[in-house]
Amino acid sequence: MDFPDASSAKPYPPRPSDRRGFEIAIICALTLEADAIEALFDHHWEDDGLPFDKEPGDPNAYSIGVIGRFNVVLAYMPGMGKVNAATVAANCGKSFPSIKLALVVGICGIVPFGPAKDESILGDVIISNGVIQYDFGRRRPEDFIRKDTLLDVLGRPNLEIRGVLAKLKALRYRRRLTAKIEAYLKILQQDQDLCAEYPGTTEDRLFEASYRHADDQRSCEQVGCNGELVSRSRLSTIDVPLRPAIHFGLIASGDTVMQSGEDRDRLASTEDVIAFEMEGAGVWDSFPCIIIKGGCDYADSHKSKVWQRYAAATAAACAKAFLDFWTPSVTQDVVCSATNLKRRYSLLDRECFDQRNRLAREVITHESIVNQTVIPQQAGENATTKLRTHYLPLSRNKNFTGRERAIAELQNLLFTDPNGQRVALVGLGGVGKTQIALQLAHLVKKEDKVECNYSVIWIPALSMASFEQACSKMISKFGIEQTNGENPKETFKRFLSSEKAGKWFLIIDNADHIDTLYGTAEAPGGIDEFIPDCEHGYILYTTRSREVAVSVAQNNVVKLSEMDDEDAKALLQSSLIEKDQMQDTALIDKLLHKLAYLPLAITQASAYMKVNEISVNEYLRLLQNNEQDMVELLSCGFRDSTHCDPSQGAVATTWIVSFKQIRAIHEDAATILSTMAYFEPKAIPRALLPPLGSEQKMTRAIGTLCGYSFLSKREDGETFDMHSLVHLATQRWNQEDRLETGIRQMAFRHIAEVFPYDDWDKREVWRQYMPHVLRLLTDTDGADTTDRCQLGYWVGRCLLLDRRVRQAVHILESVVEIQRTTLAENDPRRLASQHTLTAAYRFNGQIKEAVDLLKHVVAAQADLVENHPSRLASEHALAIAYQFNGQIKEVIDLLEHVVAVQAVTISEDHPDRQLSIVWLQYCCDRLEEVSVSGESDGLETDD
Repeated sequence: MDFPDASSAKPYPPRPSDRRGFEIAIICALTLEADAIEALFDHHWEDDGLPFDKEPGDPNAYSIGVIGRFNVVLAYMPGMGKVNAATVAANCGKSFPSIKLALVVGICGIVPFGPAKDESILGDVIISNGVIQYDFGRRRPEDFIRKDTLLDVLGRPNLEIRGVLAKLKALRYRRRLTAKIEAYLKILQQDQDLCAEYPGTTEDRLFEASYRHADDQRSCEQVGCNGELVSRSRLSTIDVPLRPAIHFGLIASGDTVMQSGEDRDRLASTEDVIAFEMEGAGVWDSFPCIIIKGGCDYADSHKSKVWQRYAAATAAACAKAFLDFWTPSVTQDVVCSATNLKRRYSLLDRECFDQRNRLAREVITHESIVNQTVIPQQAGENATTKLRTHYLPLSRNKNFTGRERAIAELQNLLFTDPNGQRVALVGLGGVGKTQIALQLAHLVKKEDKVECNYSVIWIPALSMASFEQACSKMISKFGIEQTNGENPKETFKRFLSSEKAGKWFLIIDNADHIDTLYGTAEAPGGIDEFIPDCEHGYILYTTRSREVAVSVAQNNVVKLSEMDDEDAKALLQSSLIEKDQMQDTALIDKLLHKLAYLPLAITQASAYMKVNEISVNEYLRLLQNNEQDMVELLSCGFRDSTHCDPSQGAVATTWIVSFKQIRAIHEDAATILSTMAYFEPKAIPRALLPPLGSEQKMTRAIGTLCGYSFLSKREDGETFDMHSLVHLATQRWNQEDRLETGIRQMAFRHIAEVFPYDDWDKREVWRQYMPHVLRLLTDTDGADTTDRCQLGYWVGRCLLLDRRVRQAVHILESVVEIQRTTLAENDPRRLASQHTLTAAYRFNGQIKEAVDLLKHVVAAQADLVENHPSRLASEHALAIAYQFNGQIKEVIDLLEHVVAVQAVTISEDHPDRQLSIVWLQYCCDRLEEVSVSGESDGLETDD
């Protein structure tokens, strides 16, 4: 039986039966390296089916999936270095004994000029053709002698690896490899959380090898590195993303981080190495191995993390591109071909496959009776007549495109896997579950081969009432008689359980509510009670709820995500009237990114454009105008014959249904979701979520939101991402239910409590919180002024520490303005905010504003005793501001007063007193220089 739509899917291997089915290992030392690799997986086997586990005693952590034609295992290293790498590789070989190739992928330090004097710049990719263990040898008092005898050095790559590398060095294949790297890198750059954007040529700085960084604990910017830079022609003067170049050569591997430009150049000269890293030597003897690394620094003392994520992304893109040129083993290739053949016949029953070469089928006469086919059984079987008929109230979607892999996976689970008679398709509302199920249903209906005919039945599960109504219509169409006292649901179950029904394929669509499925204590008896469990029946559920999916299908759960770029463009093109608009690829990319590659949003947008006769450019302008416009556009539904319920015609309204379900079953989850709508949608720390009283309640609430695909949990388990369009729709929900003010107040109160003080040791914490707090502070309607000011004050101080001066000024000015109308002029909190704002003004170059405000602060503190620390601090700050403003005489007058007070209140060696004396002496000397030269040099002396 042929399925053209499904058989066109790109070949990829089936799920292996055990760990021996994996032949590619990828090893990463850092999480950011593994993030980039995992983002390029074509499928994660961990998302469906039982885990593969590992050998007893194997301490490694793995991710299992598919890249291209290969089943791959990604191994996470517990730390950097050769020993860790060797341990991971050895244990990986025990758990996955069929590994044919290991790729060590990540970041490295590069040599700026290779043996042929070709330039390497940050972000370029290094592919190893050999490894030198440069720190393996004898350390003598006067020198180090590397062991380089035949028995001590690492061997060269095997023949197969050398052959592929030679091919990739050829011009044609090198160009193809580069093109593939660019394509995969673009995919990674679409995920903002990976931070894989090109940092810019201005961040690519190569100092002379002899110029050393002064302080390992601080960055070049903090230290002020200003040595002479080495010019490179590839960087030129433009600041656009440069194409990462590929360099083949020897890689130096060792347990030492290379932080010396001079040692780098010496080793590069004597050993002809082009990069330095720390893991390859550990893996090299365990597997046939290739090292693929992206350059993140120049292996000198001027280390920076700015390039790490981009370099990890270029390396990951190269790793996937490399595998496109690697030939699978014979076994792997045969399995892959068999999978493609199985896709074409994936709806054939396993029994049909086994018998097709042994049994001669009778010639079947088809009699068309309405939409029925009567199929007599073969000789020797019970002569019971089986009906093949269909109940499909929804039309086939003529614009359906893509999703071949999802359909093939469902076909395989349902009709080939012996344990897959019940399968659940789960995903966010609007992601296309119903349309995929509908496409599959029509493919099955269209099949006309006798031995594998299925009746196709479509039943909505929006409510018990809609289920019963569909049962009634189905049994009427099938001409099934109801016995005395039977309701339609019972007749439906009785018929499908009978042999007369033949083989059937049942789709239960929109099974989103667990209570509708199983009933409650108050209303027992849900839909599941009337779903037969028999050998000749196959059931597909579509649901937004992970809880429902697991309860009905156990391990046979297929998670559906947004469309990829290719499928999304194909869907948009099929939906547009004016196809030539697709030629503006940059515009189309912006639109699809704004619509989050969500099928319903794309279809909804094209319907709006057709009805209102506007172009893609005009629609995008409306989307980008403001958030309110975007929410209104996402609420404009459309009617078609491929949805059961009108609410499914608009993204925003379909999610409102889910929101209401969550509120009904889990109020805490609804509260969490409502609160997160006022944070940034990505990388939300768990600590910012409002407390629910117990850890168990919080875990259950988060689990519910993840189950509905509104949230996704990151690897650390403490950080969450919210779908960008759900983020907007939740704000609309809050507004419609008049929850906005209360939710904001709760969020301000909680974050004001948990936000750390401006302690430099806590900077990683407040940097993580900062994007969300700043978003909350941009719209403070309804928030308590005390909470707003407390939070704004500490946020401003942290921003100052982080040198984000303009933002600090903006936040602190709003705090000062609120306190101007709510607090007394000499209130310590108001004075503290003003004092901090003057520091921000001074760093921002607003010296006059700093002077004026500090004068006001000093005047307000006049009632304090002369030696009060706050008064002295303000006077000292005003003196500094005077100095920056060129008012040297005022500086001297004020500092003389401060020093005089400090002379009788604090010890001579106190830092504050010493600082005041130093400033006073400096200003006196400066004034004297001016007097001697007779030039004011712009200084104001008020003489």
